[in-house]
Amino acid sequence: MALTGSRTRRGTARARPAGPAGPVPGLVLAAAGVAAAWLVHRAVPAVPMLTAAVVLGVAAAHAPWSAPWVLGRCRAGLTLATKRLMRAGIVLLGLKLGLGDVLGLGWATVAMVAAVAAATFCGTWWLGRRLGLPGDQPLLIAAGYSICGASAIGAVGSVHDSDDDDVVTSVALVTLCGTLAIAVLPLLHGPLGLTDAEFGRWVGAGVHDVGQVVATAQTAGPAALGEAVLVKLLRVALLAPLVAVLVVSARRRGRDTPRSGRPPLVPLFVVGFLAMVALRSTGLLPAQVLAVAGAAQELLLAAALFGLGSAVHLPSLSRTGPKVALLGLTSWVLIATAAYAGVLLTA
Repeated sequence: MALTGSRTRRGTARARPAGPAGPVPGLVLAAAGVAAAWLVHRAVPAVPMLTAAVVLGVAAAHAPWSAPWVLGRCRAGLTLATKRLMRAGIVLLGLKLGLGDVLGLGWATVAMVAAVAAATFCGTWWLGRRLGLPGDQPLLIAAGYSICGASAIGAVGSVHDSDDDDVVTSVALVTLCGTLAIAVLPLLHGPLGLTDAEFGRWVGAGVHDVGQVVATAQTAGPAALGEAVLVKLLRVALLAPLVAVLVVSARRRGRDTPRSGRPPLVPLFVVGFLAMVALRSTGLLPAQVLAVAGAAQELLLAAALFGLGSAVHLPSLSRTGPKVALLGLTSWVLIATAAYAGVLLTA
């Protein structure tokens, strides 16, 4: 993924002041960005920490007092955080899901979740291409909506060598619509005639980020929350086959480049993700270890997304704004409708 900031952006490129290439200054800045994002989330719980991290990274890249540091001395460390810490966070994400949890949902629910994710991915990707969105935006937005928000976008962008601006645009859009779901979906609980458990499954199948799923489902009580989290984590498990399919597709289209090389069929971080799922399934890990791993996973992803935001050039993002918004709203309606139909069929 072009999370390194080395690729030339669309539009006017910004000159970067010279500076030492060591990673320490950038990693320190990323840690400060994570701390600030945590404070924002604590002050305004409706704003997810990962969302705050992206926004703060963009702000740091454009503020006159911090931009020279972000583009100079801190660039190497921010690049390292964006590329490596993103993958480490995705590996730890596997500890949230056990095979027993999947089997407990039943095969009908497993099939429903897979069908909803496939319909959302294909529909969003097709519409994004028809709208003429540039670069990998259709692919990344489709992955974020259908699987697990920013984590899926980071994983797909990593193996697809996507442009920084495309990645951040997709993260911002998915985050916005997922946050909108927190306010809208609870209002539809009663009118749609769903039980608490059915509402939870609908939320788990139709809302993008894990944190947004929790915030939305908890409004209907513990039964809804439990179902929502299980269904959502099942969607997270679909990240591994999606990445493998995209790698095979890239090979067939000859997208391997001298810079990125020939990607493995299953990238190492996806193998790590699956290994963590298997480890969680053994039941050997105590709750305290899982809690620490969960916190570490969110911190790693926040640092990666801060670095990602710091590589963004805002004028480039403004050019496709209306089309991106149309795709986001359409895809949001698509996954909510498909998930609702799936819940009714498997009730």
